[in-house]
Amino acid sequence: MDAIRPRYMISVAAELVGMHPQTLRLYEAKGLVGPARTPGGTRLYSDADVERLQLIQRLTSELGLNLAGVEQVLRLEDELRRVR
Repeated sequence: MDAIRPRYMISVAAELVGMHPQTLRLYEAKGLVGPARTPGGTRLYSDADVERLQLIQRLTSELGLNLAGVEQVLRLEDELRRVR
């Protein structure tokens, strides 16, 4: 389960997806992504988190969804994944 193993600090994750670290903090605050935390509080993003951030980016930039729309899409996708 390497995809869910936390490995990237926020600066690296932000660079991988081409976003500002503050954007990743905003997405976390809105519950769109949930990185792991070290005992010291450092955010660590997994490959699955990075994929989710890339999906959020596609939904907002390519499809023009606002964050409320993104929230709905992600909720439905998570629900579908659970049912499978």
